[in-house]
Amino acid sequence: MLIIRRPQTEPYFNIAAEEYFLRDFKENIFMLWQNEPSIIIGKHQNTLAEINLNYITKHQIPVIRRITGGGTVFHDLGNINFTFIKNIINEDLVDFKRFTYPIIEVLKSLGVQAKHEGKNDIRINGLKCSGNAEHVFKSRVLHHGTLLFSSDLNNLGETLKSKEGNFISKAVKSNRSDVTNISDHLKQPLRIEQFIELVNNYLVANYPDTHYYELREQDMDAINTLANEKYKTWEWNFGYSPAYQYKNKVNDLACTLEIKNGIIIEASIIDSKTMDNFKSLEKEIVGIKHQKKELNEFLFNKYSLENINNAKMLALLFAV
Repeated sequence: MLIIRRPQTEPYFNIAAEEYFLRDFKENIFMLWQNEPSIIIGKHQNTLAEINLNYITKHQIPVIRRITGGGTVFHDLGNINFTFIKNIINEDLVDFKRFTYPIIEVLKSLGVQAKHEGKNDIRINGLKCSGNAEHVFKSRVLHHGTLLFSSDLNNLGETLKSKEGNFISKAVKSNRSDVTNISDHLKQPLRIEQFIELVNNYLVANYPDTHYYELREQDMDAINTLANEKYKTWEWNFGYSPAYQYKNKVNDLACTLEIKNGIIIEASIIDSKTMDNFKSLEKEIVGIKHQKKELNEFLFNKYSLENINNAKMLALLFAV
């Protein structure tokens, strides 16, 4: 098994690296890595329904969709991510517990009473410190999880406050849990770098034929290309969201939008007080991204509304 050292903390690069090693390598792999503050969305989620867009825009926190299912998570440099990539005979052998076991053993060696609970959590005294997800590609499985070591839990909470009530879809919804940092349960203080080294040492001691692998220039180039062509794009991070219906009301105005691939495909807008509708506008916004920037540009530069404030209409069409 390869233990791949990944000092990079750029989130687009790190999320792309997982797919690269899953698809382009044949060896079993283990990686520990960290991201600068970022929001990582599950593959089958509606991005806008999961995030506090105003907060993350203000704080310039990137939003990235991953290739595994499950819910939305917050990464920062107080969080450690672990990844196993393993060759399998068939999908029936995919087992979350076999991948969380080494992490739990290291935690127990430090006096932390951690347990695998439910399908995909590691918990300490009932509080979640790790969420896990998997993706199968041909005869290989990618299993990864978070490890809240000393994360900013206030920032975590703010970034994941959403207005999901505006959205109707079959997208996977996150299950919010009470969380805790591992560092709060240690009997002796430990730096995050020391914890990372303990986990790596456990893998070396307990898995045969394990050795370290350093990224080559060709690896870096391939990962950066994948990051630029996929993981930095609006089409993947937002447009890939399952089709959804967006509903909103601002005073007497109400709208219903049908969205597919992030694009408005049908719209209904009405003033319930005057019973006026906006047939022209409904037709004009079809084909536009359900995105604040694009709707703002359309309403203020390309379309003129009568008897209504354009800012009010923008707030109606995009209250995220």
